[in-house]
Amino acid sequence: MRAFQLVEWQRPPELREVPVPEPGPGQILVKVAGAGACHSDLHIMQAPPPADGTMLPFTLGHENAGWVKTPGPGVAGFAPGEAVIVYGPWGCGLCVNCREGRENYCQVTGGLGGGLAGHDGGMAEYLLVPASRFLIPLGALDPREAAPLSDAGLTSYHAVKRSLHLLGPGSTAVVIGAGGLGQMAVQILRALTAATTVVAVDTDAGKLETAKRMGADEALLSGDQAVTRIKDMTRGQGAELVLDMVGVEPTLRMAAQVARVLGHLTVVGLGGGALAVDFSSPPHECSVASPYWGSVPELVEVVTLAQQRKIKMLVEHFPLERAAEAYQLLHDGKIRGRAVVTPLV
Repeated sequence: MRAFQLVEWQRPPELREVPVPEPGPGQILVKVAGAGACHSDLHIMQAPPPADGTMLPFTLGHENAGWVKTPGPGVAGFAPGEAVIVYGPWGCGLCVNCREGRENYCQVTGGLGGGLAGHDGGMAEYLLVPASRFLIPLGALDPREAAPLSDAGLTSYHAVKRSLHLLGPGSTAVVIGAGGLGQMAVQILRALTAATTVVAVDTDAGKLETAKRMGADEALLSGDQAVTRIKDMTRGQGAELVLDMVGVEPTLRMAAQVARVLGHLTVVGLGGGALAVDFSSPPHECSVASPYWGSVPELVEVVTLAQQRKIKMLVEHFPLERAAEAYQLLHDGKIRGRAVVTPLV
């Protein structure tokens, strides 16, 4: 089969011919319908060789959906041809966090899964999933459209859900960065918190228009005027929740400026910026968190919202031979929603 693989650190990935994996006991072979191209993949491509001895080559793609091809011996509950989405963080299944469904915070593996840290991902015609607990049925959802729900959807959902107790009537939530993650966060906020004013901030007017269509009450071009507008809207108090979906120095500074006392500042983006902290910035007792993915039960909830048509990812499809082009467009900021590689097209 064909697979888009990282062959050498800090070198472009390559499309290669590799053997189709055979599922062993408890494993499932999935026929990949769609694999999302994520910004974190760009960081992996550009990273120096890790100290943990991660082995190359491995197939990229940690945001996957498709159809069950072959259940391995001992697998029950999934039939060939069934549409499924793949939960991305593959934990040990035995530690306390995994037992609670929070395999993203596995105490053994660190929640790394396919397409990360040497494990083969879904930018190939087939993906070997190590256990059936990592598969969620999609029902009537098209897996080519649903693939980004496993990361862009789940990560955004988890980031919003942990702060729902702050988002009552009269509250404000600010989403900095209106790309794929930000667009999903806007929709999730709209679906879960009808009384909250949702503000999208970005440098790209086109992405802001998309955010407005997806439910944002305000769409502001990034800069001092956006900070002033948010302060005015909140009577000088700032927002209860600020989601930084970018994570670079300018967005983190803005996030600290528009957050409020006792609020939440949640850094989702992996831009590599650092948040300066002093006596008054971020505001007093404003909790700062950097969540990672979400839990298995939360992915079930995300899929349910998609089945109810309350959230939908804006998707641009690319055949496997154009995977490198998809990543280049992502790097250049030219993907409006999420690029999804479709190996079987």
